Amino acid sequence: MSTIVILGSTGSIGTQALDVARRGGFTVAGLSAGGGNLALLAEQAAEFAVPVVGIADESRVDALQAELTARGISPQIISGPQANEQIARMAPDGTVLNGITGSIGLPATLAALESGATLALANKESMVAGGTLVRDAMVRPGQIVPVDSEHSAIAQALLGGRHEKGLTSPIVTGRSEVCRLILTASGGPFRGRRRAELESVTPAQALDHPTWAMGPVVTINSSTLMNKGLELIEASLLFDIPPADIVPVVHPQSVLHSMVEFVDGSTLAQASPPDMRLPIALGLTWPERLAGVAAPCAWDSPVAWTFEPVDHETFPALELAKSALEAGPLHPAVLNAANEEAVAAFLGGSLGYLAMDDLVARVLDEYESPSAITLEEVGAAEAWARGRARELAR
Repeated sequence: MSTIVILGSTGSIGTQALDVARRGGFTVAGLSAGGGNLALLAEQAAEFAVPVVGIADESRVDALQAELTARGISPQIISGPQANEQIARMAPDGTVLNGITGSIGLPATLAALESGATLALANKESMVAGGTLVRDAMVRPGQIVPVDSEHSAIAQALLGGRHEKGLTSPIVTGRSEVCRLILTASGGPFRGRRRAELESVTPAQALDHPTWAMGPVVTINSSTLMNKGLELIEASLLFDIPPADIVPVVHPQSVLHSMVEFVDGSTLAQASPPDMRLPIALGLTWPERLAGVAAPCAWDSPVAWTFEPVDHETFPALELAKSALEAGPLHPAVLNAANEEAVAAFLGGSLGYLAMDDLVARVLDEYESPSAITLEEVGAAEAWARGRARELAR
């Protein structure tokens, strides 16, 4: 098996990726984490005999060293804001899984691509905040393999046809036969509710997702469908498909993870029970498949799958995402940054549930995007959006 590096190893994606690595016998060349769970990071480093570990929080180096020493290991420690970037360059002939949450994962995405590594991308904010930068950083076609279940499903379904614009997706090139991408959403915990019914939603209610176990920010985003809005932006940039040709649809069972509609009227879908280890494994082994990663659908049992249109009046996040993508190259970064601040304010009790979308819409409306982007301009746009969002959330 190939050499892999996992960024964000103590998070949900990272721990599941190491479960896949455990099954598949991968060589783990490096791990990184923010520094909030040093015991787990040390356990991972010991189990996989990892030579290098990184943490973003420099103040916790001594504590990490103690955890490593207690387990009888002494890997190199890299710390500080650039730790993820340095770790991301350590598998130029292998695969880097970016499982970091938030746009802080963008520099590591660029570093992995520039090193020549295959990038298994679970950090959707990299594409949202710096889509053009990410595409320009590629050193070879097919270098990015999407790990989000929806984008993994699209990449798999695209293999059934030909698509001439696949700049970053690991798909067959040639004459375009793709008509539309169908992006599925679970609908979250408030599916079927009207907007007025959500006025008094609490953080505990919004964190109670019916299907997936995720971190708090992603779970709140799923409840508002902002997560689907970010995925729509990512899909448009990954597969070079205009947002008008990406159709979101609510599929509560979360078994069909997304679909591709072709010009002849046929639609190909990827189906599996909701288990993130499957797209993670495919991200690490593409285009091959690792056996026995997840249980398949039980085809010998009665089952019904349903599909519903998105209620855009109750959940305006998808339209906000489309408008951001169309407004300018940095508007998606502003959308994401403002939304992260809105979610933090909601979880902290200073902002109501419905006010999150309203706040993001206002920040987007006030921003003027330049015609081109650099990494520095992404940072400046995000800083402005966060500051403005904090002002509005007071």
